[in-house]
Amino acid sequence: MKDSRTSNSIRNIAFSFGYQFVTILLSFVNRSVFVFTLGVSYLGISGLFSDILTMLSLADLGFGVALTYSMYKPLAEHDYDQLAALINLYRKVYRIIALAVTIIGLSLVPFLKYLINLKHPIPHITLYYIMYLANTVASYLVIYKTSIITADQKDYLLNKYRSYFSILQTLFMTIFLWITRNYFVYLLIQVIFTYIQNFYCSHVAEKMYPFINKREKMPIEEVKDIFKNLYSVFLYKISGVLLNATDNTIISIMIGTGMVGYYSNYSMITSRLTGLVNTIFYSLTASLGNLVVKEKAERRYKVFLVMQSVSSIFSTTCVICLLLLTQDFIRIWLGSSYVLSNYTLFAILFNFYLGVILLPIWVYREATGLYQQTKYVMVVTAIVNLVLSIFFAKKIGITGVLLASAISRLTTYFWYEPVLLFRRYFGQSSLVYFLHIIINICITLLIGILEMETIGKIIPHNWLELIIKAIFIGVSSLVLVLLFYSRSGGFKLILDRIKKFRN
Repeated sequence: MKDSRTSNSIRNIAFSFGYQFVTILLSFVNRSVFVFTLGVSYLGISGLFSDILTMLSLADLGFGVALTYSMYKPLAEHDYDQLAALINLYRKVYRIIALAVTIIGLSLVPFLKYLINLKHPIPHITLYYIMYLANTVASYLVIYKTSIITADQKDYLLNKYRSYFSILQTLFMTIFLWITRNYFVYLLIQVIFTYIQNFYCSHVAEKMYPFINKREKMPIEEVKDIFKNLYSVFLYKISGVLLNATDNTIISIMIGTGMVGYYSNYSMITSRLTGLVNTIFYSLTASLGNLVVKEKAERRYKVFLVMQSVSSIFSTTCVICLLLLTQDFIRIWLGSSYVLSNYTLFAILFNFYLGVILLPIWVYREATGLYQQTKYVMVVTAIVNLVLSIFFAKKIGITGVLLASAISRLTTYFWYEPVLLFRRYFGQSSLVYFLHIIINICITLLIGILEMETIGKIIPHNWLELIIKAIFIGVSSLVLVLLFYSRSGGFKLILDRIKKFRN
């Protein structure tokens, strides 16, 4: 009997969640050793180089997303020749991409001095940058084979192996950094494990789908169709990079590379938490792709309601916990000198909230190929963000750069994508969606103010007191959120699905 979409989704979520949770714990240990061994300046260049290499990832033009989307139908129809042809096309393209990233990355070396803004120069900057570049290129060599595992709703297998390698990598990086206090050794271990992990996961894909090694060729017309979709994905990708991967660069140039280091501690917290939430939603992408192919609009909409209720519960609970715990956590973890202003924290949480509440829309975007219809609005978003970031950076510093991202989202795709999704795939008005968002914002503000005036006034002085405060805030926030949503249609659908699954 074939695996159901539900069981595949649950497995994907469970393994991905476990992987994220373990890496979160290890990443905080690693960051602690990093800060106290190398200092905030190295944190700054680490964040800056990550931004630069994320921008270099534009070289893949979003081909991975387009290819995975192209696999949904042949997987459903068991067309193995078509799948082998897609993998072969992917292999050829990614070899070109690896070469392009290497050449472009090396050509940027002379310009590093204009991007780095430090009071005290760090030696061997170019060498460190090349190590980051090598780590990025590693992901393009053999990893193309694993795309079929993701498209076949078995991403939980990849996450299982990735978790093993990630644990070992973080442990080795942390131990060797503590012993050697050498940033090059730290980066070298990272590169070695990236290569080993990618080769192993590709080997797993070959064992599971031996037909992908067949030398099938795609008809030229089908290749043209994929590249037609690719144009839309590319616009999305370049827009996403300009929106999400330029903050550190702008902060480094206009405010200082050291500030990137301070901000990176906050962004690590929110990005790890976002990773946990994303795990739940993006583990469903392949299942949704299958659902969109096989099911009608009514069924699609019911699944969306469930996802929307989950995103609302998570967004409210997580924002309140971050609001009341982040400053205390940074202060106890690293010291008061690493704490940024509350205004900066508010801007960070604003972006975090938008990222979580919009997840159902984004997951359906990838599963349905909606990016083809909304590609230009993302370009507008990116341009607005870039202009506002530079303007606000001059006026109000790092807080302005972060607010620019939130404003650009609100004024563009925040309202446009839901309208299009509801009209094209649900056959309904999107007004009910926006009403749900408004209600969620009100609930978040209400619970947030209530807890700020009560539990939030408690100031912890050690880890035990912080943990106790976190438990109270987490439990009370979740209980209050569930009380507000207990009568919603989406929440009732969640309960019905749980009952059916248990039976």
